[in-house]
Amino acid sequence: MRQGLFILVAVVVLGLTGCDVGRQGPVASPDETGVLVVATRNGPTNWYHDRNGKPAGPEHDLVEAFAASRGWTVDWRVLPATAEVLEALDQRRVHLAAAGLTHLPERDEAHEPGLVYGEVVEQVVCHREDRPLPSTPAELPEVRLQVTADSSYALTLARLAGEHPGIRFAEDSARTTQALLVQVAEREIQCTVADSNIVRTVRRHWPHLEVAMDLGTSRPVGWYVAAGRETLARWTREWRDSEVGKGAVEAVYDRYYAYLGDFDFVDMRALKRRIDARLPRYRPMFEQAAAETGLPADLLAAMAYQESHWDPQAESPTGVRGMMMLTRNTAESLDVEDRLDPVESILGGARYLADRHERLPEEIPEPDRTYLALASYNIGRAHVLDARRLARELGKDPDSWADMREVLPLKADKRYYPQTKYGYARGYEPVHYVQRIRNYRDVIARAME
Repeated sequence: MRQGLFILVAVVVLGLTGCDVGRQGPVASPDETGVLVVATRNGPTNWYHDRNGKPAGPEHDLVEAFAASRGWTVDWRVLPATAEVLEALDQRRVHLAAAGLTHLPERDEAHEPGLVYGEVVEQVVCHREDRPLPSTPAELPEVRLQVTADSSYALTLARLAGEHPGIRFAEDSARTTQALLVQVAEREIQCTVADSNIVRTVRRHWPHLEVAMDLGTSRPVGWYVAAGRETLARWTREWRDSEVGKGAVEAVYDRYYAYLGDFDFVDMRALKRRIDARLPRYRPMFEQAAAETGLPADLLAAMAYQESHWDPQAESPTGVRGMMMLTRNTAESLDVEDRLDPVESILGGARYLADRHERLPEEIPEPDRTYLALASYNIGRAHVLDARRLARELGKDPDSWADMREVLPLKADKRYYPQTKYGYARGYEPVHYVQRIRNYRDVIARAME
């Protein structure tokens, strides 16, 4: 199992989806109705609407995959707080809670533990400019802590308060953990506690957040099933251990988390500053190029940021120039007369990426198709074709970015590249290239909403 994988950027929309669960009685067995009723929360690690307005998120995808394996549909109940999710489970108004819940002894006694899909660490988070930051539980009495009410964080702090007198914290029943982190970033509150997956997500948008310390070791995170439904809980665990279940967890990792590397404060701070200072000037150009090519404007903006940090005068030692860092030959083939003209460069780069996208086999699904097109833009179509052939020889799927990001670096491995038609290439570069564009896009998309 991949560890520390729960990272995702999203627009958090608080609300209630589906029926008013507060007015419903206990739900019948999903075997009787064919419907699995699931409580969750809006949030980047749970359930949200993606940029196309469709339900998405790690919990969404895993639950839908599990339900499909049983031949059930899912009735989602999106609730504003963890306490309400657990209350719905207590009252058997839902079958299952999938809301990024840490598995705790207290919760295990009240509910049936379902599958576990990863681990998180609770972290104390403060503003990076507030020094000194607490580094041990004994120093926590020196800071003012505010956490989400009825959360695992409150339980942890209550336990620590028994060991270290003086620890005080306020429980907030109106704000989510993400909202409290934003308040820390804006220096409205001093510190909070959050799971490591949520911290890594929010920190990219608010780079001044600083992890002061971990509160203990990692804990399992997964689903809970209503008490008395032992069979359903067992089915979720058995499904997780099956090949299909393992594949579903890997698919969630690949879709939402694989592109996120270690947090880079300087890089994220620079991006945020340039979003404010430069993006408004060039946004109409990205939108114009998007309208012509059909590619998303935020994707083009992220690619341009990776190429030049939105500097139309950028130039590399190898001679590529401009916002999209086009070579002279590529620019000429795209009828770009002035590579330093941002309008021409952005449109030329968009046309070139659209061409790379169109030349790929039709059967490659999204988003893998886009990632392979970006790799082709970076390293060249010939080397991507080489890597696809090599993937087949190695028993990998050439249509899967998850497999191709493992195969592409082999173009720099002397055990493999002599067998390829086009020979050596720095195949690790397009992997990092795509990873960084995906990371930047998540942050830029929010600014372009």
